[in-house]
Amino acid sequence: METMPTYIDLVLPLPVNQNFTYHIPDKYIGKVQVGSRVVVPFGNRKFYTGLIKNIHHNQPEYETKPIEILLDEEPVVNPSMFKLWEWIAGYYLSSEGEVMKAALPSALKLESQTNIMPDTEWEQTEKLSPTEETVLQFIVDQQKCSIQQINSLTKKANAYPYIQSLLKKGAVIIEEKITERYRPKTITHVKVNSRLANETQMQAAFDQLKKSDKQTELLMLLLNQLHYYSNKPLESVSKKELMNKAGCTEAVLKSLEKKDFIETVELTTDRLQNIEASKKNNPLNQYQEKALNEIYAHFENKNVVLLNGVTASGKTEIYLRLAQEQLKAGKQVLYLLPEIALTSQIIERLTNILGSTAGVYHSKFSDAERVEIWNKVAAFLPGTNNQYQLILGARSALFLPFSNLGLIIVDEEHESSFKQFDPAPRYNARDCAVVLAGLHNAKVLMGTATPSFESYLNASSGKYGLVNLSKRHNNVLLPEIVVADLSDAHKRKLMKSHFTPLLFTEMEMALAANEQIILFQNRRGFSPFIQCRSCGYIPKCMHCDVSLTYHKYFNNLQCHYCGYTTQLPGSCSQCGSADVQTKGFGTEKVEDELKIFFPGVKIGRLDFDASRTKQGFQKVIGEFTEGKTRILVGTQMVTKGLDFENVSLVGILNADNLMNYPDFRSYEKAYQLMAQVSGRAGRKSKQGKVIIQTSQPNHPVIKHVIAHNYDIFFNQFISERKLFRYPPWYRLIYLTIKHKNKERAQAAAGQLAKQLRTQLGERVMGPEFHLISRLQQYYQLMIRIKLEKNISPPKAKTTIINAIETIKAFENNSSVIVSIDVDPY
Repeated sequence: METMPTYIDLVLPLPVNQNFTYHIPDKYIGKVQVGSRVVVPFGNRKFYTGLIKNIHHNQPEYETKPIEILLDEEPVVNPSMFKLWEWIAGYYLSSEGEVMKAALPSALKLESQTNIMPDTEWEQTEKLSPTEETVLQFIVDQQKCSIQQINSLTKKANAYPYIQSLLKKGAVIIEEKITERYRPKTITHVKVNSRLANETQMQAAFDQLKKSDKQTELLMLLLNQLHYYSNKPLESVSKKELMNKAGCTEAVLKSLEKKDFIETVELTTDRLQNIEASKKNNPLNQYQEKALNEIYAHFENKNVVLLNGVTASGKTEIYLRLAQEQLKAGKQVLYLLPEIALTSQIIERLTNILGSTAGVYHSKFSDAERVEIWNKVAAFLPGTNNQYQLILGARSALFLPFSNLGLIIVDEEHESSFKQFDPAPRYNARDCAVVLAGLHNAKVLMGTATPSFESYLNASSGKYGLVNLSKRHNNVLLPEIVVADLSDAHKRKLMKSHFTPLLFTEMEMALAANEQIILFQNRRGFSPFIQCRSCGYIPKCMHCDVSLTYHKYFNNLQCHYCGYTTQLPGSCSQCGSADVQTKGFGTEKVEDELKIFFPGVKIGRLDFDASRTKQGFQKVIGEFTEGKTRILVGTQMVTKGLDFENVSLVGILNADNLMNYPDFRSYEKAYQLMAQVSGRAGRKSKQGKVIIQTSQPNHPVIKHVIAHNYDIFFNQFISERKLFRYPPWYRLIYLTIKHKNKERAQAAAGQLAKQLRTQLGERVMGPEFHLISRLQQYYQLMIRIKLEKNISPPKAKTTIINAIETIKAFENNSSVIVSIDVDPY
């Protein structure tokens, strides 16, 4: 009886709202599994890694292609992950392929690398341009090269036109080569050759080596290291360790290998360190015990609990207790943090207590390290060793292949860093964590000192459990917060650069008392822009509608949106005047001026520039923790959950920038930032002090920060959100329409708004130019959609996607880019 052909539906890493069907060739029948990776052809010359989502016998209406390669004997993605991807794609209006790209480590995705080779049978009949001749000669010399190599040769971002021309003329051909990016780490080991199987053969070997003292010594050392003559000899030893102990050259080992007395083998090893637990939990105080018991009580009938605990109240110790309980029950735990930067401090605490059951996962790891962590999580079995049971990570850790999840901890749940802004899917890891927990029947604990309006409304309305922890550990008082009036200090000409007399005096006192200081300025670089005093010209980015930021360390002007850089001009490019001055100040300038005011005092800086590398952040934080750095200047990074014992003073250099940003959440975010950075002061023994510099000392947000009263602040502003139809009462969706031609962008945006209004009416606002009207050479307009919470996301997705597809079919609109951002905050 002839068997029915078997088909698979694949998720491919493409921004297309559909799965793709292929058929399984006979050699793979019975071997494929849902969640395994396969390599498939797509189009004429492209190959992609696809994930098997479904196996069936339903032949589609079109002729299917066969899969090329089956990559996995065991699935790398489990069914609950596919369900999470479906929810993310539906809610955030993206494709499952885009979710797949975000979820899988890049080393698990094969790349179709295009190689260019010369056509040996080509006979030249057409004239080549000078650039084409250069490119062709390079390809002939290399025999095989990638497009990236040709780009480097031509010093152009895209050499494709020259390659395309050479292809048309028949001078070159294309080879598509699939490359697997992950390779296990191996260590070279040395063992005795199998032909020395008994004492007689071993004695004969030593007789042969009588004139080679070094080789004899090395062979003897190897036998000792292997415990060769014991009851349980080792099979092999590390080559590196053996050579270090032998103190001989590589040539000695090679000689023994040539004589077939020893052999070297490559053994797979972990890139990840194994750490033994060395400490016990700190005892909980009465307030922590009460909070923990309340969390247990809420978990009886609620799946999500919000722990609203003031800064330094010991929330992490509560997290640890809950996590340990899940680990003992054989469950997995996911501990989400908003920033990679926070992991170094917390993982040390976790591994001291939990040992190697705790691991870290984030984007600063190499591809190979991320794959190994992925595999450890996927292979988890209760009661087994060498497998991560608790994962600490930033938002991408949400996509790990958990199979037995019991608890998700979302620390600093209010943080905007949990939101992915580009590229799609533009998801919020905090909200996805609630869905992921539901798929595993797990619990979610969100913790913060300054809850988001969304979470606090859910908690106060009874949807989430709410637990308050209002006392600091060891009953240390919350910091004293004092306002320094910038306007008054400027009028009286009392400012010392960017420091009011009050802040400067407090800094001198803190340094004299051998205490540490944190200064918060939410701008990196030396100054936000430079300006000609003669004509008023301000240099702008050639790709974006923004001014260039001056970075003194690199002595250049940088665009913080597209990365464009240019040298600092010696004179104005418009009028030629040499009177060009820096305006405003960033963290780099603050650091520079502090070195003048406090010579001999070590100053540290914590911002994006200082922590680009995996070690950069750890070095800055390490030196501050050890007390080597006395003053730390930073952006938002210094506000996020860091714990320092000796910080007595925090200075917020310009609160006005935080409160006056044109966004419906500006007051909420300003309160959170000021309260969080204030919480870094006086955490261990004595009350700290916070100085807020502002020109608006009577602003209601500042008054609420001083009073440490989040409830009153929340109640005052949540009603305004409802009045003006903003989250958390309504769902907000932003559509950004982009094109390099300004008129085309405007026309397409108008067409899309008109199309959307036919279905959504007054819920559609705009279009209007974005706050940054041109970004990376694209003009961008925005349409805002405010939807009632009772409108289902899939229905909204259908309406919006249909409208986009309709206007994309209009003449000249095929190159218009439309991006969708659901909950854009």
